[in-house]
Amino acid sequence: MALVFPGPPRAALSALGWQAVYALVSQHPALAVERVFYSGPGKAVSEDSGRPLSDFPVIAFSLGYEEDLAAAVAALLSVDLPPLAVDRPGYPLVVAGGPLLFMNPAPILPALDAAFVGEAEAGFPEFLDRIREHAASGGGKAALLAAVADMPGVLVPGRSPLPVRRAVHRDPGSPTVLTCPAHSAFVSPEAEFKDMLLIEVNRGCPYGCRFCAAGFVYRPPRHVGMDEVLALVDRTRPQKVGLVGTALTDWDDLLPLLAALAERGVKFSLASVRADGVTRELLAILRAAGSRTLTLALEGPSARIRRAANKNLSEDAFLAAVALAGEFGVNHLKMYCIVGWPGETQADYDELAGLMGRVHAAGRVGQGKRGIQHATLAASCLVPKPFTPMQWAKMASEDDIKADGERLRQAVAPHKGMRYSLDGAFAARVQGLLARGDERLFELILLAAKNGGNFKKALYAWDGDSTPYIDREREPDEVFPWEIIDVGVRRDYLWREWKRYQDAVPTAKCPPAGCGACGRCGMDS
Repeated sequence: MALVFPGPPRAALSALGWQAVYALVSQHPALAVERVFYSGPGKAVSEDSGRPLSDFPVIAFSLGYEEDLAAAVAALLSVDLPPLAVDRPGYPLVVAGGPLLFMNPAPILPALDAAFVGEAEAGFPEFLDRIREHAASGGGKAALLAAVADMPGVLVPGRSPLPVRRAVHRDPGSPTVLTCPAHSAFVSPEAEFKDMLLIEVNRGCPYGCRFCAAGFVYRPPRHVGMDEVLALVDRTRPQKVGLVGTALTDWDDLLPLLAALAERGVKFSLASVRADGVTRELLAILRAAGSRTLTLALEGPSARIRRAANKNLSEDAFLAAVALAGEFGVNHLKMYCIVGWPGETQADYDELAGLMGRVHAAGRVGQGKRGIQHATLAASCLVPKPFTPMQWAKMASEDDIKADGERLRQAVAPHKGMRYSLDGAFAARVQGLLARGDERLFELILLAAKNGGNFKKALYAWDGDSTPYIDREREPDEVFPWEIIDVGVRRDYLWREWKRYQDAVPTAKCPPAGCGACGRCGMDS
């Protein structure tokens, strides 16, 4: 089989999901897996043998982001494979998996013979085993698809009973323990994160921020054990470790692990942390290890928006973290913010401007060695994602996003050592369109694939209309195209959280004991 990453090698070598699947499948004694990286132009060929993609009887795409869809279709086109599954009655078998498939597989389904919906550890090797056994017996593709259509986590268009329940790898005896953390299969100087062993510390997040898919589809939140992380580090002996997770400071083993890594002389880096988890002890360890950047997730521009989003972060806690960063001489403070919130007003950004002034003062930004050298307010646009309370929301227009960018500029402009950045409005809108689309969007994806991934050209040539997908608030009882998947969280719970967003009413975070001690969202295990 060919395991295809729709992007360049440097991105694949830093993509934890793709590497985890490679490690899982390559250990199977009856499967021969080869790596294919494809970002065009030219033909998609194996990194290992140089064979074209069309030579492989099984082609498996790992899809993590909406932008991957055009590259995946372009990979098929590059070796003259028909992009529509209906036009491929024989082999190869084209399948796909990854977060995009259990969030909303509808736009790419016309290209797929089958999708694996869920965590690869929860049945992907078994799925491949059944494919192998059936193919070895001489059966055709139609019979093979019939044979796998009822497997857990498998979606065969037109054959599998709907909705397909997302497959989850969980220990029934320890439902909040992450028993198979993803980690790098390759540590390379050619990777985006050079020479770094990436390790998944947790999967999911207890806070349930209403814009964040990870906080809903990965329930209950699971943490890895410190001993397992150290065993992996001792086995691979990397120069640097990158800890990947959504709520790192909620992990009880974080500080002991960082101390143990420091004792081993292993450098480390953290994903963004919650401001209310920043302590003197944490910063002392980070600075002693040579870390120069602290990344804090602010998310909403105002206290009202943060409360509505269920961020559960006070301004005092944020400023306290900034003050500590200044005290410890952090070189770069990076603050993540989201713009384009439903119901946002100018008053929210006026409040942000005031907060940036207090951040500047608290961290003594740009005042030399006795403070933070420089700070960045890095913003992206809210993309209302499936299986979050925002799935009913209208997305901000390009003009709205650009106006928010000007508000960000004005918020940091008066302060020395502070700057801002904003992701592109057009790209965000394309992401929103693909995230919330149905099978009719495959035509747009195909047009983009034929135009080198250029969605501007594709949208110009497309005879569809993006308005119904992203430019209106959805009806309460509207059936969504992604509801062919069951992620385990009840629709009525998500609707209640959407109403709570509108009323700015917070919801308590998931209990440490997991869903068995709660049950409010419908997750049954």
